This record gives sequence, structure tokens and C-alpha cells, in this order.
Amino acid sequence: MAHSYFITGTDTDVGKTFAAAALLEAAQQQGKRCFGLKPVAAGSQDTAAGVGNLDALQLMQHSSVKLSYPQVNPVLLTEPIAPHIAAQREGKNIRVSRLVGYCRGALMTPADLVLIEGAGGWRVPLNHTETLADLAKELNLPVILVVGMRLGCLNHALLTAEAITADGLPLVGLVANQIDPMMSCYQENLDTLKVQLKAPLLAEIPYLPDSKIRDAAQAFEGSLDYLLHKN
Repeated sequence: MAHSYFITGTDTDVGKTFAAAALLEAAQQQGKRCFGLKPVAAGSQDTAAGVGNLDALQLMQHSSVKLSYPQVNPVLLTEPIAPHIAAQREGKNIRVSRLVGYCRGALMTPADLVLIEGAGGWRVPLNHTETLADLAKELNLPVILVVGMRLGCLNHALLTAEAITADGLPLVGLVANQIDPMMSCYQENLDTLKVQLKAPLLAEIPYLPDSKIRDAAQAFEGSLDYLLHKN
């Protein structure tokens, strides 16, 4: 049975996909069956494989279990803006119930590790009444929080963790992704997060200007076994 997790972030552009792909790569290097899902993606581009979202394609690239693009990213929106606004502009209606159905269908695929990545932060709206947090709640998934290490990250991380707990889901760990190489008091900020979030540090990803996922995968070597055996 797959160990499945929902990947969220403290904000947009904090490295959720980068961290998720690195974790998948770490699992793949250990011979594990793994794949990632990106139920909603805002921002499409023409690629060699056709129109797609680069985040979803990156998850596919580092998954050992190969799914079709529509299975990985069932809702693809054209503009790289808030999903509910992009959907309105395209005349689409995103409902959590449909996303749950897509995800549960993919989750029937045998695997050791499955990562379901959100879009933006925890409370990103999907429509006027639902957010991506509702998807995680309906699937009842434990949550991994990717913290973009930069000025202001403490407030964002603590508020996000508070919201996850309030929604009744366990925060199983955090990933510290150093997106600002010049961040002041980096270690002090990280130490504060480790104390106040009361969740294990799964990985500390250093600033990698060339975005080398295979290098970042090494950061998960110590926590992969924990994630693969956690109830």
C-alpha cells in the first residue's frame, strides 16, 4: 500500500515542485515505486510532448511509476495565475469532488510513495467556496510543508502549520528550501522553525542556482525511510 502525502508550501514560488521531485528522485534511486500528482496546475506551455505544465512534467520525469499526463495533471489552466481566476477566464468550474475522483483513480496504481502537490499555498481558492486544503482534507492525507527560506518565512510557516492542524490533518514534516542565498540569520530562522513547528525536519535543501534535482535528492536520504514506514 502506498504511503501518500500532500505537499503544500508557505507561498507560491517556494520550491514545492522542486522538493517533491527531489523526494521522488530519492525514492527512485532506492528502487521504490513512486509517482507524483499535480491535480491543478495554472500555467501551460508548449513542450515536445505537447501542451503541459512544467511542474507536472517535472514530477513525471522523476517518478519511477509512469502515468499518463492527464492522470498526473487532470486540470490544466492556461494562465499562471490563481487557479479560480484562471478557471473563470476559461469558463471552467473546478470542484473538489472531481479532483478527489481523479486522485483516487490514480491512487489505485501500485506504489510505495505517492506525492500529491498543491498549487501555491494552503488556502489557495479553487472556486468561491472551496480551496485546495479541502482536497487534502477529503483525501485525509498527512501533509509535508515546504518552507521557502527567506525573510518572512517564520510567519508564513507558523500560520500555515496552524491552518493545517485546524483542518484536522497531521503535519508530518517540513522541508527547508533555501531560496534566498543571502538570507540573514538563516540558521537561527531554521532553529526557530524546528522548535515551534513541532514537526521533524525532513530535508534541508541548500540554495541550488542550477536547480539540480538529483543533487537535492540527497537531502532526503535520512528521512525517506521514515516516510515509507510512517502509519
